[in-house]
Amino acid sequence: MILPKKVTIIEVGPRDGLQNEKAFIPTDEKKAFITALKKAGFKEMELTSLVSPKWVPQLADAEEIIESCVDVATRNFVLVPNEKGAKRLYASRANAVAVFVGTSDTFNKKNINKMTKESLRELKPLISDFKRKGYFVRASISTAFHCPYEGKISEEKTLSLCNQFVDYGVDELCVADTIGMATPTEVYSLFTKLKATFPNILISAHFHDTRKMGLANVFAALQAGIDRFDSSAGGLGGCPFAPGASGNVATEDVVYMLEQMGISTGIHLDELTKALAIIRPYLSRPLDSAYLKTTGQLS
Repeated sequence: MILPKKVTIIEVGPRDGLQNEKAFIPTDEKKAFITALKKAGFKEMELTSLVSPKWVPQLADAEEIIESCVDVATRNFVLVPNEKGAKRLYASRANAVAVFVGTSDTFNKKNINKMTKESLRELKPLISDFKRKGYFVRASISTAFHCPYEGKISEEKTLSLCNQFVDYGVDELCVADTIGMATPTEVYSLFTKLKATFPNILISAHFHDTRKMGLANVFAALQAGIDRFDSSAGGLGGCPFAPGASGNVATEDVVYMLEQMGISTGIHLDELTKALAIIRPYLSRPLDSAYLKTTGQLS
């Protein structure tokens, strides 16, 4: 079995996790959470999203978070959905940007009211501008395996969308099992093809834990050659446009598994749990983490 010796964990809790909370979490608590996560060793992180506060009021403080939390030692991703978001990005200190498109037209329509091809047309000049201005650009591929409305997504469809983004010049493809329905065999098959098709681009895997296959899918992706993974502290997250989807696979569960396998992550679990203690009192739902349960930290 050939596995990497080192893996990069991209912490998505501050954006993907907190945007799904019912109530607005105080900005100072978000800042403290992010600072504590960085202390735990994360070198890449999703900070926030420059979406309309009308649609995602939980992230209405995006500019303040960026101003306070961006640093040169961390790749600080800010999600940008459109041209309006790009203008806000250019006025900020952000140093990396993430764009997103769903392979499923129905999901994309419900998410941002555009068909997939429409989104790609709008993103092409934005990505070109991002690259010209020196940003690191990450393309997130939603519903890469299954869609809550259209069912199973063909590998060809996902590969084709990824190819479009590579042609546009992105630095990274983040391929997501948005609703947590993928199986390890599907994961291994798709990521093996992605690695073979795009050998010179960073590829990350993003798993949700809806059917408790998140860790199994991480392992399958490792076997396919993937060494970059999104995860969310405490299993925070979900998707408002994906009925039944649970949160992201818990960061501490991924870190524990990898470290026990002899794969270095650079993440300190004790500091990670301290970060969760900061944000936990403000959450609307319980944390979903096997590591925290088995170490008695969810009692």
